[in-house]
Amino acid sequence: MYGLIGRMKAVPGQRDALAAILLEGTGAMPGCLSYIVAKDPADADALWITEVWDSADSHRASLQLPAVRDAIARGRPLIAGFDSQVETEPLGGAGLP
Repeated sequence: MYGLIGRMKAVPGQRDALAAILLEGTGAMPGCLSYIVAKDPADADALWITEVWDSADSHRASLQLPAVRDAIARGRPLIAGFDSQVETEPLGGAGLP
C-alpha cells in the first residue's frame, strides 16, 4: 500500500470551500482505499488530507482522471500553500485490507 499525509493551507476564509472541492468526486478513484479531508482544529485555514492507495502507480494515475483534474483546477485559486507532505507505507487498520 501507498499513503500520503499532507497539510494544505487555504486562502484565508476559504477552507470550507476548498474542502468541498476536494471531497467532490472522490468515490471513483481506482485503487484509492481511503481519502480523508479533515479540518485542522488549531488553524482556521488548514486542512489535513490523508490518502491510502493500493499502489503509488494508482495514485499517479488518479491525477489524470477528469474529475480530479477538474477539482485541481477549481481548487488551485483557493490554495495558499502546503505546509508538509509525507509518504507512508500503510500496514492496515480500520477500513483497510
